[in-house]
Amino acid sequence: MIFPILFTFFLLLSSSNAAVQDFCVADFAAPEGPAGFSCKKPASVKVNDFVFSGLGIAGNTSNIIKAAVTPAFAAQFPGVNGLGISIARLDLAVGGVVPFHTHPGASEVLIVAEGTICAGFVASDNTPYLQTLEKGDIMVFPQGLLHFQVNGGEAPALAFASFGSASPGLQILDFALFKNDLATELIAQTTFLDAAQIKKLKGVLGGTN
Repeated sequence: MIFPILFTFFLLLSSSNAAVQDFCVADFAAPEGPAGFSCKKPASVKVNDFVFSGLGIAGNTSNIIKAAVTPAFAAQFPGVNGLGISIARLDLAVGGVVPFHTHPGASEVLIVAEGTICAGFVASDNTPYLQTLEKGDIMVFPQGLLHFQVNGGEAPALAFASFGSASPGLQILDFALFKNDLATELIAQTTFLDAAQIKKLKGVLGGTN
C-alpha cells in the first residue's frame, strides 16, 4: 500500500513544478521585471519568435580583444524567455581573448566548433581550472565564477556556449574595474595596482579618472 501512496505523492510533487503554460515569448513592448520579460499574448505569438538566425554569421573581431560574442538571449531571441536556456556564438581571431568575466545568472557549457581555445575558471577557493580545448571538446563553467577564453592556436576559433538561463547576465572584470568613473586612487587602494597603470587602462577602456 505504501508504494502506490509514494508514487502518487511524487507524481503530485512533480506536477506542481510543471509549467502552467507552454511558453512565455518575451513581450519587448511591456516592462521588464526581476523575473524577466512579460509574456506576449498567445494570439500575437508567431513562429519567428522561436527561430533565431544570427548564429550563422561570424562576429566582428576587429576590436581591442579580437573577439566577438553573438548572444541569443531573451533580449535577442524572445522564444527562450522563461525556458531557462539560451545560447551564444563566440568568434576569436588569432590572439583573441574573452577576458575574465562572470555570468551571475547561469552556468555555461562551451563547445569548440573550430580551432583551439585555452579556457578556464577560478573556483571560490582561488583554485584555477584550465584546459586547452580542441574541436569537439566541451567545458563547463559553474554559475557566477570568473572564467575566460583565449584563442590558443594560429587560426581563428569558433565556439558555441549554452546557458542555463534565458538571461544569464554578464560582467567583465576589466570593464568593472576600468570602464567607470571610480576614482583612480580608490581602485589603487582596493586592487594594489599602480595608479599610472590604472589611468592607462581607464584610457584604453573608456573610463574616467
